[in-house]
Amino acid sequence: MAICSVGPYGHPSGKIGNVVFYMLNGQPVCRMKGKPGKPSIKQLGNRQAMAVTMDLVAPMADFINISFKQEAEGTVKNPHNLAVSYNKKGALTGEYPNIKVDYSKVILSRGELEMVSDLKISKGEDGINLSWNTDISENGSYDDLLMVLVNHPTKKRASSYLNAAKRADGSCFIPVSQEWMMREQMEIYVCLRSSNEKSITDSVYAGNLNGEPDSPMEKAAKIHYNATKARFDRVAADYHKQRMDDWEGALERKAFRHLEKEYHVLRDKLLHLPGKPS
Repeated sequence: MAICSVGPYGHPSGKIGNVVFYMLNGQPVCRMKGKPGKPSIKQLGNRQAMAVTMDLVAPMADFINISFKQEAEGTVKNPHNLAVSYNKKGALTGEYPNIKVDYSKVILSRGELEMVSDLKISKGEDGINLSWNTDISENGSYDDLLMVLVNHPTKKRASSYLNAAKRADGSCFIPVSQEWMMREQMEIYVCLRSSNEKSITDSVYAGNLNGEPDSPMEKAAKIHYNATKARFDRVAADYHKQRMDDWEGALERKAFRHLEKEYHVLRDKLLHLPGKPS
């Protein structure tokens, strides 16, 4: 996009096709767009951070269109922009190439309304139970509406419940219709909005159900550990058998010395190798 600052026939500023227009020392300049060089580690990290953030918020559109609606009004930003900005800055952990989401730090709303306290979750037979303290000490109403988002990261899906209950109810049940949802990782978030939709609470991370699956690196570490352990078990069995037999001075032979060295190397390696079962 290019910008003409002095009328329809003025000097453009920006990019038109493969040509870039700009001012240099007060002089209008244009040049062909150059080929991008090799990206730096910082650039690669920023790209991965954006990709991870987009994967996080994309399934949450129904929820964040309501939860960030009030904050976005009167600005040039939309609810999606706000969700991306908050979570790219505050909800990611790790360094490139291992940037991932810290689900406990995800932000899905910002506001001044009073949040409930003593929020608890548990998994029922075919859904999720939530409970909370209904007391109000500052700005809130018993008619405030509870919004619940259940994120399913392994499936890149999210389920929004925009009117799950009222503050005064103190508890609610979120039905989970599909069987796979009850087995997969679930990250649960809650906020309350006023009945007139003029105010909202900060979102709260209610917790995780079903745990978090291993990352690709963790899976690879476990595979490597198991392969090393299997090799060690075979070597250890052969090593101990030969030590017990000691037929015709076998322990003095070169083959046994190699076997003994491998036994000790593998044993020491397993002590410090990641991927060991907890």
